[in-house]
Amino acid sequence: MRYFVILLSLAVAAGVAAARRRLVVIRVAGTSMVPTYQPGDRVLIRRGGRAALRRGQVVVFRRLPPDNTDLPDNTGLPNSTGRPAVLRETSWLIKRIAAVPGDAVPDQVAAGVHAAPGESVPAGRLVVLGDGPVSNDSRHWGYLPMDEVLGVVIRSLSR
Repeated sequence: MRYFVILLSLAVAAGVAAARRRLVVIRVAGTSMVPTYQPGDRVLIRRGGRAALRRGQVVVFRRLPPDNTDLPDNTGLPNSTGRPAVLRETSWLIKRIAAVPGDAVPDQVAAGVHAAPGESVPAGRLVVLGDGPVSNDSRHWGYLPMDEVLGVVIRSLSR
């Protein structure tokens, strides 16, 4: 019986360790995803899976602005501290995928990604948009490299 308990404990510990490598909980800050997610909501993220990203999925990703002078803050809007990005910790953003490689670039994003009418999203890139009326997203900083995606939201833990 004692060996069974030890084996069961080891199996549970291994399962927890595997889940922690695969899943992560993120707290939403800012209003760029309202009404889907409110500030303070917690969401469960499945790490990886970049090969299977689809239009409509909500993703969490690391994003540095093109000029690398300032990281976005937790509202998704530019930070006004002026501190160099290399001196600050990583910020994670949450947005919905509007287009994947091979899809036509959405009209509302064309200027932000410098795309001609009818042009397709290039390989290795995504177009992401916030659900809320105020969102710093692909309309402002262009394509999102797929390498920056941490994972896909699989469910809200707050409601």
